Amino acid sequence: METSGHHNGKLEMAMNLSTDAAETTKSTVKSTGASIGTSIGAPSSQANEAPSRPAVKRLVLRLMLITLATGLLLGAAAWGWRTWVHRQYDSLIVAPALAPPSHVAIIFGARVYPSGRLSPMLMDRVQTGVDLYHAGTVNKLLMSGDNSAPGYDEPGAMMAYAVAQGVAPDDVVRDDTGLRTYDTCYRAKHIFQVDEAILVTNEFHLPRALYTCSQLGIAVTGVNGDQRTYGARSLAWSEMREVPATVAALLDILAGAPAPNLGEPAPIQ
Repeated sequence: METSGHHNGKLEMAMNLSTDAAETTKSTVKSTGASIGTSIGAPSSQANEAPSRPAVKRLVLRLMLITLATGLLLGAAAWGWRTWVHRQYDSLIVAPALAPPSHVAIIFGARVYPSGRLSPMLMDRVQTGVDLYHAGTVNKLLMSGDNSAPGYDEPGAMMAYAVAQGVAPDDVVRDDTGLRTYDTCYRAKHIFQVDEAILVTNEFHLPRALYTCSQLGIAVTGVNGDQRTYGARSLAWSEMREVPATVAALLDILAGAPAPNLGEPAPIQ
């Protein structure tokens, strides 16, 4: 009996030790699994951490500097192109008294007031064309401008002024869709069949007009239409506008697209 009791006690002790070991192993596995899951599945707080405010400021500053530098480079390139065109075509600009004889003078349109009165710059352009006509330098005046909106008619107002100054109506040709310099030059060549012409416009506009028309195949001479001193603000705006406009002229020439609203050919006789 003592031997059996002693044997049973040992067996019970072994079973208890086995149970404790199993519990310990189970606890260790759970702890290890949780630790592995945390390291693999859960994102670290460092990965989720938002960029610091100084870093964001540095990024914004860097982007601003890049944008500013790009703008300055583009502006310098545009100004350089405008300067090149001005120098390249400056030799083709002459005083009215020195203009060579030509069959046609192309007068570029500009602002007309609601009353029908020409703006000072446009009046000077048309008057210069009238002077060339009366001097016998040209036989025809091609008045090109915007007539796209009801009640606004640049070519009509230009023609009325010229006729009032003694130009025969038959010697004035209207171009009602000369909305831009490119349109005027393209239509002069392809609709009115002009191969040679005197271009009459203001000094700031002449280089671009000469460049555009010559690139479209017209042999040109430029005559400065300025006959007065214009307001400083108006002149400054016009000069600044010529920089992007001259770049646009280059793009128009490179694209080689026809002007809109061509119509049927109507050669100037």
